[in-house]
Amino acid sequence: MAKWFASNRLREFVNSGSTSGILLLSCVMFSMAIANSPMGPSFESLLASELGRDFGSVHLRYSLLLWVNDGLMAVFFLLVGLEIKRELVSGQLSTPAKAALPIIAALGGVLAPALIYMGFNAGTPTAGGWGIPMATDIAFALAVITMLGKRVPPSLKIFLAALAIADDLMAILVIALFYSSEIHVDYLLYAGGVMGLLLLFNRLQISNVMVYVIPGMLMWYFVHHSGIHATIAGVMTALAIPVKVKKGGSPLEKLEHLLINPVNFLIMPLFALCNTNIAFEEGMAEQLATPLGMGILFGLAVGKPAGITAATWFAVKLNVCSLPENGSWKQLFGVGILAGIGFTMSIFIAMLSFKGAHDLESGAKFSVLVASLLSGVAGALFLAAAGKDRQE
Repeated sequence: MAKWFASNRLREFVNSGSTSGILLLSCVMFSMAIANSPMGPSFESLLASELGRDFGSVHLRYSLLLWVNDGLMAVFFLLVGLEIKRELVSGQLSTPAKAALPIIAALGGVLAPALIYMGFNAGTPTAGGWGIPMATDIAFALAVITMLGKRVPPSLKIFLAALAIADDLMAILVIALFYSSEIHVDYLLYAGGVMGLLLLFNRLQISNVMVYVIPGMLMWYFVHHSGIHATIAGVMTALAIPVKVKKGGSPLEKLEHLLINPVNFLIMPLFALCNTNIAFEEGMAEQLATPLGMGILFGLAVGKPAGITAATWFAVKLNVCSLPENGSWKQLFGVGILAGIGFTMSIFIAMLSFKGAHDLESGAKFSVLVASLLSGVAGALFLAAAGKDRQE
């Protein structure tokens, strides 16, 4: 009896949404502890070590860090894309008004931080970093909101997921247009061809998920070599997978079921472990008071909730959209605060913005870290209080 009880308690723990969030945050703390210990340089070397092989003109040898950020995270984006598509077809985003809301909100959440950053940095050597506070880290934001459980309605969690996807796609577009050194159109055309093939499979109602996954891996390779961030291939693959077919059930739900535990308990923790190894250096704290630091801090912590809330308010008042089901304006503002968790994508853009300028890059990373921690804690507390008010 005790064994049965322990087994069920373990199953409940593993299946609970808060578990993945606790694991993710634990990996963040562990990674930062390593980075600021004597093991830091060895860990950096491990992340830089290369894995894979080259086969003639096919290049598949990359650093461990790149395999995690561009490879494994494409699987994460595949899962999120599947969830978004399911909601678009038969869920919280199934009407044009509901679907438009996260896109409009994301647009406000992208423009406001960029404008705030430029307000602090216009005419300075750091002006080129305007893209840093634009991005929301979907993995960490969803982990925090999931940990809040029933205090946040499911519609707001879907709204945040859709907003973060749209936000990241906008950030990827910004990287492609303003921060990429070279775009290879031929590889983009190859990726487009694979996407066309996947849509044909969808049209033919093919139910075998591997028929979509294997070409999706090929599309990942083409997108990666095009110069655009490869994780977009995960979203594109998800959009092609049918929700229902005449025979064989739901390929989308089948793949979603297969991916959810590996993503929550392997991919996201690895992602956190590899990307939060920020070593604290002398002078980092002083960077917070510079135009660079202020632009990032106010852009993420203030610009995100302000831009998202303002864009949503205008859209609702103009009857273009409606609030998420069972959600309040207070809760939506709390979601906006959580969207200020920029973290990995913001750090990635910072590295592109200040390549070769170590002090600026370190200062930007530290500012992103502080802003993301503030947004995560403030957003969680705000949403918990707002959820309690709604229940009362």
